[in-house]
Amino acid sequence: MAWWVPPLLAVQFLTRVPVPGLRGLGAAEVRTGLVRAVGWFPLVGALVGAVTAAVAVGGASVWPVPVAVVLALVVEARLTGAFHEDAVADFCDAFGGGQEPGDVLRIMKDSRIGSYGALGLMLAVGARAGLMIAVLEGFAPLVAGLVVVASASFGRLLAVGMMAIVPPAGAGLGKDIGAGVGAGLLGMAVVTAVPGVMPLALLAPLAVAGAIAAGLVFALWFRGLLLRRIGGSTGDCLGFAAYAGQLMMLLAVTAGR
Repeated sequence: MAWWVPPLLAVQFLTRVPVPGLRGLGAAEVRTGLVRAVGWFPLVGALVGAVTAAVAVGGASVWPVPVAVVLALVVEARLTGAFHEDAVADFCDAFGGGQEPGDVLRIMKDSRIGSYGALGLMLAVGARAGLMIAVLEGFAPLVAGLVVVASASFGRLLAVGMMAIVPPAGAGLGKDIGAGVGAGLLGMAVVTAVPGVMPLALLAPLAVAGAIAAGLVFALWFRGLLLRRIGGSTGDCLGFAAYAGQLMMLLAVTAGR
């Protein structure tokens, strides 16, 4: 497999950006490539964050900051297909309304959104919007942009970390991908997170260290929860972790402001 296939598959998997050069791949090649693509998730997250940051920072020079943040989140949702937001809603519905493992998995697969999912999604997006407003109002534009990029990259890194420490639950493509993620791909994900996180780490090392520490604590707690409730993880669980990681970075940077 050509070296450029996994990063392109990562872009295709995490965004709605048309990716040329992948049409000739067979099903087996796509499955293998997606496993390797996991290592590129934090870098793709940084690119998504860069678009969000550009819209937010640029919009703040024209409109009030809250308006600019909403516009940025709208653009990001269009760019990603609301990939992680959908996972947050499904996760909250399933773990809020399901009791037995089978019920949790069944609810998670249901495309309808219940009260738990609606409330969870509203609170998650509201928290992120509020934190981004605080970042744009409290930091210089360049620094604010770096915060948004770092949070996006860190969130995807946390999702890869969960793949590495929690076995997949259920069957399908998610199981095929998650089962192949080990220390090697996690290490690669750490490396591809450097471009997105390191610039902020140089400016605010304590905040980034705090976010990493919070991420480690969350990963251990979340692992126990997933194993206890459904015996593993699903794509929606990983998407929830990615969104939680973004919130952790934003919370760490804005703490004390």
